[in-house]
Amino acid sequence: MSLRINDVAPNFTADSTAGTVCLHDWIGDSYAILFSHPKDFTPVCTTEFGAVAQLVPEFHKRNTKVLGVSVDNVDEHQKWKKDIAAFAGAPADFPIIDDTSLLVSKLYDMLPADAYLPDGRTPANTATVRTVFIIGPDKKLRLTMSYPMSVGRNFAEILRALDAIQATDGKPLATPANWIPGQDVIVGLALNDEQAKAQFGEIDIKLPYLRFVKAPAK
Repeated sequence: MSLRINDVAPNFTADSTAGTVCLHDWIGDSYAILFSHPKDFTPVCTTEFGAVAQLVPEFHKRNTKVLGVSVDNVDEHQKWKKDIAAFAGAPADFPIIDDTSLLVSKLYDMLPADAYLPDGRTPANTATVRTVFIIGPDKKLRLTMSYPMSVGRNFAEILRALDAIQATDGKPLATPANWIPGQDVIVGLALNDEQAKAQFGEIDIKLPYLRFVKAPAK
C-alpha cells in the first residue's frame, strides 16, 4: 500500500520494549516519529538509534513521541539497547516495536522492491526498512523519508523538518529551502498582501509570489 502525505497513518497493535503499543492510542494528542531499521546489532542502526537516544529530550520539548520499529523481537531489543546506551552515552528511552512478523513493515510499505523474506533473513533482505514517518496529532502523515542500506539518517534534519512542520501546521505558511527555527517563513499564496500583513505583521516582498514574514511564536 502506497502511503501519501495527509493519509491517516495505518493503525496497528504490536509488542514493544515498553509493552503493547496501539499506535493511535499511543500518539494521543502528540506528534509522533515512527522510524524503522533493518536489524538489531548492526553498525549503522546502532549509530542511528544512538542519535535518537541523544535527541529524546528535544523531541519531548516539541510534544513529540518517538517509536522505533525493528524486524527483531523484544528480547533482542532489550539486549541491544545496552549497546545503544554504551555507544551514545544516553539511554534508548523510547519503545522499540517487535516486527518479526513484518506486519508494520508491510503496512507502511517499507520493504525494498526485491525483498526476499525467508526464515533466517539477513539485514539485506529488509534493506529499505530504514524509513521515517512524522505523524500529526490528527494521526495523519506529515512527512515520509526512506533511505538505502548504506546511508545513515541525519536526525538533525529530521528534527529540523519537525520544527518546520510544527511552524506551518494549519497555517497559510511554508518554510524556504534550508530553513532553520528563528528564520523568516513564506506566506502562502492564498493570502494577498493586506491579509498577510493583518495576520502576520510586516511583509518582506522578494517577488510578487515570494513574501517573507517573521515566524509566529509557538
